[in-house]
Amino acid sequence: MSANNLPFLSVFLLLSSLRFDSIPGLEAAAGKLASIPGVYVFGDSLVDAGNNNYLPFSVAKGNYPHNGIDFPKKKATGRFCNGKNFADVIGSNDLLNYIRSSQLRRKSIPQQYTQSVVDRFKAQLKTVQETGAHRFLILGVAQLGCMPSRREKNSTTHECNKEANMLASLYNKALIKMLQQLKEELKSSMAYSYFDMFNSVHDIVSNPAHYGFSDVTSACCGSGVLNAELPCFPVSNLCSDRTKYLFWDRYGHPTEAAARTIVNFVLSEDTQYSSPLTLTQLVSS
Repeated sequence: MSANNLPFLSVFLLLSSLRFDSIPGLEAAAGKLASIPGVYVFGDSLVDAGNNNYLPFSVAKGNYPHNGIDFPKKKATGRFCNGKNFADVIGSNDLLNYIRSSQLRRKSIPQQYTQSVVDRFKAQLKTVQETGAHRFLILGVAQLGCMPSRREKNSTTHECNKEANMLASLYNKALIKMLQQLKEELKSSMAYSYFDMFNSVHDIVSNPAHYGFSDVTSACCGSGVLNAELPCFPVSNLCSDRTKYLFWDRYGHPTEAAARTIVNFVLSEDTQYSSPLTLTQLVSS
């Protein structure tokens, strides 16, 4: 299986400038950590706010319609989404009063390279930790085999690609182990919350109606089978109700509605998807 379009690393947020008093569920943190000067978001196109626009040799851009159709002023900013992405939604919840996004170069991750990718992630975490970042919100990789472009096309049920999901699972397991080892090494100078994107998206896909979705297999914007044979272009098919779709395009970028659902999971004090700390516990630490 080609590993093109698989994430290079997990999204991780460096918590260094938060305002909590207006967020339900985070009042306890407000009294302990009133303000931090900045939050830095590292990741791939799932959180890209338009940095890709400035890469001269990249053909993967989102600065044209139908991208941004539900963004303020219907502007295509470079976000691979109909509206706001994960980082935007975190900010619009008043959790962050400042977000600076930085996109790291993506590479494919064949199975034999999964551990080396995690090792590189560890080195990057240590580097930013040494510059003064001490709190990390880290998102695992979702079920890559269930995004529209990876699903079985010659089937009435369009099953998820098991091999892609296996790669994602292997990566997440290696990532969790690395984080545990790094925490043991750095002791109190590092605190983190790992969010289980794999199982949270699995639960949405398994019970879409519970979360307000009616389509969790096809792309909202695209063409062909599952709207997943070509990227989202100005001439692509566009779903009429973006709030009912989990996926925006063939690559599995979430719609704004999906991003909001995932952020609600992240902000929850439930430990179902977050370990060893919830986000509330993290900002209080």
